Amino acid sequence: MRTILATAHPPPRPADPVGSPYTAQNARVVMVPATTQNPASAELSPEQLLILLRNMLLQRAVDTRGFQLNRQGKIGIAMGSEGHEGVQAGTGLAFVRGHDLLYPYYRNTGLILACGFPLVDLFRSQLARAGDRSGGRSIINHVTARDLGIASISSIIAAQCTHAVGAAWALKRGDTADRVVFCQFGDGATSQGEWHEAMNFAAVHTLPVIFVCENNQWAISTHISKQMRVPTIASRAAGYGMDALSCDGFDPVAVYATVSAARAHAAQGRGPVLVEAHCYRFLSHTTDDDDRTYRSRDEVEGRRAQDPVPRFERYVLEQGILDAAALKAFKRAISDEVNAATDLVEAEPYPEGSTLYGNTYAGADDAWQA
Repeated sequence: MRTILATAHPPPRPADPVGSPYTAQNARVVMVPATTQNPASAELSPEQLLILLRNMLLQRAVDTRGFQLNRQGKIGIAMGSEGHEGVQAGTGLAFVRGHDLLYPYYRNTGLILACGFPLVDLFRSQLARAGDRSGGRSIINHVTARDLGIASISSIIAAQCTHAVGAAWALKRGDTADRVVFCQFGDGATSQGEWHEAMNFAAVHTLPVIFVCENNQWAISTHISKQMRVPTIASRAAGYGMDALSCDGFDPVAVYATVSAARAHAAQGRGPVLVEAHCYRFLSHTTDDDDRTYRSRDEVEGRRAQDPVPRFERYVLEQGILDAAALKAFKRAISDEVNAATDLVEAEPYPEGSTLYGNTYAGADDAWQA
């Protein structure tokens, strides 16, 4: 396997030998440099860079609000994604709305918002209101929006990977052009059998799916060094004869360049791509977890210098896209939007008790009450 230093777009894959399968020896890992070194940053307009910044700030504000609601006893659990903002904003910008399909995982709050999921619907899900798309039945972050191409989130680690591959197979069998399935997961999912099954099936059938690993180093309390012997998840793609891309997940522009290249590859019928975005989980796994039991404060604080939010704020200021006053107003507007959405949803009613038994079996909702 070769390691190639490249910019946004990987070189063309070598032609497969006639009559033989694409071999692992031909698979390659492409490293995409960060924004400061990456000419792909010039491809994004100031408006697109502000979209990235907005989605990153919105993700963090929603996470913060979730923790506040949990501490107030208004939601049972909250799950933060601090450190993942660059991955999810960059991936969301590469997602083609109304065209592509997204199979997210439970830490993808920012990504679903970046892909068009309404903020008020997210809070309806967290606060289990009657207007929630699932009728207030799902745990937090387990949203769905078929009209937006966002599949239901599964609590089972890596289950969405086989679901995503099934959707990609349907697209290929339907001869649907230029549509791609985005499959998101954390590093812990790569230790599950379903992940391996999905990777192998997608590679064998040359399916239009992108596997995006948000590698934050920790599968709850298990460090990545206890999950695998090889140094990177991207290197494991060679075992399936699949191309891989690796990037700085703290940099939304590098992520956008990487995922866009992967999407183009898959959309051209050239098969799946594994993307590894290196990031870090700054908070505990959930509000029910205490990360002090398995990692030191020095480790966490040592990684704070890479925090993608202030890092990208500095980049926007340095590029002259916003000045300090405009950035402050920009952030204030997002805070006001989150406050307004929270207030609106908190005033909405809970589901009626009579609907408790609905959506369980086909037929009338009162079947269980007979």
